Amino acid sequence: MAKCDICGKGVHFGNNVSHSNRKTNAIWNANVKRVKCNVNGTPKKLHVCTNCLKSGAVERA
Repeated sequence: MAKCDICGKGVHFGNNVSHSNRKTNAIWNANVKRVKCNVNGTPKKLHVCTNCLKSGAVERA
């Protein structure tokens, strides 16, 4: 579960490339925390990325 409920940022896929140019699959997960936020005045637990937390996109409860 690495998807932000606010901005939708999620998993990114790509390749690890070695010095000899061999490619293997790679996954980069978003930095998502489970925090208690105020949603319409009621506290609710959401999955929020650290970018949204830092920018103040959510109000913490």
